[in-house]
Amino acid sequence: MSAATTNPRVLVVTPEVTYLPDGMGNIANYLSAKAGGLADVSAALVSALFAQGADVHIALPDYRAMFSEQVAPLLRQERSRLRAAVPNERIHLAEDRAFFYVDSVYSNYSDENIKIALAFQREVINNIVPRVQPDLIHCNDWMTGLLPAMARQLGIPCLFTIHNIHTVKTSLAHIEDRGIDAAAFWHHLYYERMCYNYEETRDANRVDLLASGIFAAHFVNTVSPTFLTEIVKGRHGFVQPQLQSELTNKAAADCAVGILNAPDPSFAPQKDASLEFQFDPATHTRGKRANKRFLQKALGLKCNDKAPLFFWPSRLDAVQKGCQLLADILYAVIERYWQDGLQIVFVANGEYQQIFKDIVRFHQMFDRVAICDFDERLARLAYGASDFVLMPSRFEPCGLPQMIGPIYGCLPVAHNTGGIHDTVTPLDLARETGNGFLFDVCDAGGLYWAFGEAMRFYRRDAGVKARQIERIMLQSKATFNHDVTARHYIDLYEKMLQRPLVV
Repeated sequence: MSAATTNPRVLVVTPEVTYLPDGMGNIANYLSAKAGGLADVSAALVSALFAQGADVHIALPDYRAMFSEQVAPLLRQERSRLRAAVPNERIHLAEDRAFFYVDSVYSNYSDENIKIALAFQREVINNIVPRVQPDLIHCNDWMTGLLPAMARQLGIPCLFTIHNIHTVKTSLAHIEDRGIDAAAFWHHLYYERMCYNYEETRDANRVDLLASGIFAAHFVNTVSPTFLTEIVKGRHGFVQPQLQSELTNKAAADCAVGILNAPDPSFAPQKDASLEFQFDPATHTRGKRANKRFLQKALGLKCNDKAPLFFWPSRLDAVQKGCQLLADILYAVIERYWQDGLQIVFVANGEYQQIFKDIVRFHQMFDRVAICDFDERLARLAYGASDFVLMPSRFEPCGLPQMIGPIYGCLPVAHNTGGIHDTVTPLDLARETGNGFLFDVCDAGGLYWAFGEAMRFYRRDAGVKARQIERIMLQSKATFNHDVTARHYIDLYEKMLQRPLVV
């Protein structure tokens, strides 16, 4: 970067992204590769930086098979020009056959994922970084875990974001065989055991990619402040010791923060085409009632727009999402609030789906409980129709349903952990504060109690409920959005660079 340039150049390196803003390059509108929340955060951050005039670039794999349907005409006409080092081109596609023909961001086979990750990082290290010459590099998850070590060796400030606390290990020999000169920065990597020299380490001491990213990066962030605190304090046994240790070290050095993700901007009941009846905070009572009737009829539930409707939006995963807590009390909850007509809708896949189906079949609760495979349109309709969203997660690095729900006037009933703690506060009618119902002890009894708190609110005077839900919808839209998330990242960039991002 020339000395005359005052606007720092930021390179965002990510294995996935949902969209890119107009003006970033000829193919910005044609690229989308998503496996989870990382894609949305990457898209939002790049878009916000670009909108503010930042010199932002993005590197991602050239998923040719995923992009081809939309990009094919451009590729035939402009392939060579798009790949050239055009000064205005801000999208940098790493090319390798390892990901040309994949149809999803991640494979079910770990060896395949390692191959893709190393091919991606090789291209970033050997071609994209020298071409872009960034002032700051922002890496994401284990698939970019080698880059902070390279950045530290080159003296480039590097932020490493942890979206998923999942790691992969491989040897230096394998990394170098894939075309990466790891010998240049091997001493900045994190290994399974103490290393004393390169020769001994190369073949017999595996590199931990996620731990390496944390260890070498200048700053690290998780996707919620509380989840970072929980890891540092050893609250989660599934977090491997080396990851906890390195995050603890970064936190002690004031080089670790938590920055919340945010829902996609399309989650807006005023314009959501998936809803049968769109609504805003002022018209939510009428709109939600109409959506509830439509959903009940569509799913075979008893048609009763006064029935309290609870929505389960998350995968039915017993390890994280706490679905066994609901299974333990499902019949008891339906029975307790039988006269109220309480209903529960699941729009989720996972191992526990069959268990819930068996419970419903045994107790013949087909008009009270609907269990559906995940479908994006149906899930959005359920947000618009439901009164409460269920999130009894055992742990939650960030979570999005507890943020999406209040935007649609659907209040969270959730376990007080991780990102849920940072986004849900107990509803206090006297002070007109809060947006949901939290339980602290993660067991069936805690969830049963939270159902009771939600029902106490539901039985309140209609005017009281309407006023609180309108307030919550307005506050949620202002708080849970990508502009707020991007601003936190920009502030962190500026702290790392020690100068404004846009001059």
